[in-house]
Amino acid sequence: MLIVASLFFSAQALALPEESRTPGGVALIPLQGIDADRLPNAWYKSHRVMVVPTEDTRFAGTAKWLAVVGIPLKADSGEPQLMVANGKEFPFQIEGKEYKAQYLTVKNKKHVDPDPEQVARWRKESVEMASAFKNWQEPNKMVTNFILPADGPFSSPFGLKRFFNKKPRNPHSGLDIAAPLGAPIIAAADGVVSAVGDYFFNGKTVILDHGHGLTTMYCHMSDIDVKLGDQLKQGELLGKIGKTGRVTGPHLHWGVSLNNTRVDPLLFIEEKKP
Repeated sequence: MLIVASLFFSAQALALPEESRTPGGVALIPLQGIDADRLPNAWYKSHRVMVVPTEDTRFAGTAKWLAVVGIPLKADSGEPQLMVANGKEFPFQIEGKEYKAQYLTVKNKKHVDPDPEQVARWRKESVEMASAFKNWQEPNKMVTNFILPADGPFSSPFGLKRFFNKKPRNPHSGLDIAAPLGAPIIAAADGVVSAVGDYFFNGKTVILDHGHGLTTMYCHMSDIDVKLGDQLKQGELLGKIGKTGRVTGPHLHWGVSLNNTRVDPLLFIEEKKP
């Protein structure tokens, strides 16, 4: 089956994400010396990595396959990175990147200092979401780029060092798009709904699995118009803009995960501005 899939993928014109070998970025690594007809099995930091046929002119003649690797925000630029494909090592280096700080005031204090019951709820929900991010499937159509899922200005970019009520929290792992309450949210690409929930921090949320370790997450929705297992086409309605969960106003938090690693969504968008 993998041989058939690899031949199908080779016939596709894949628009690759923009390469940025920095924390929160994407590395494009030619798999030199691997000429197998089957899709190579590649791993980075214990997670399966997307591999696509080499079609981009930048890599023409260098390798038959190209690994598309998500780099964690916490990756240390001073340490060499290592990816393994079909048992062969592919070391690579990354550069440091300094993200700006953002200070937000959250009126609902429980979203800054949750009580033990709320922490237990968050941990349970985190396991559910982690399962969706870790899932691996190989649909016939390979997705490597997106359209914007909502219409509005970018209110908070990816990677911000965040402080809620002056308390440090995890960096911003997605892109916030400001839009009016009730405005439509659409699927950024073809995919299957792999998680639906009303989560403590993220509010009403949908996760789409696009295959090969690539997923998108849509948070803080007011209404959800899909259900678990739905197969969606790019541009189909997911739900509406809301202000559920930990928010300061209505917006969409849109996250992109590659090999279970949250990366900058704009690397997958050709049209950077809405």
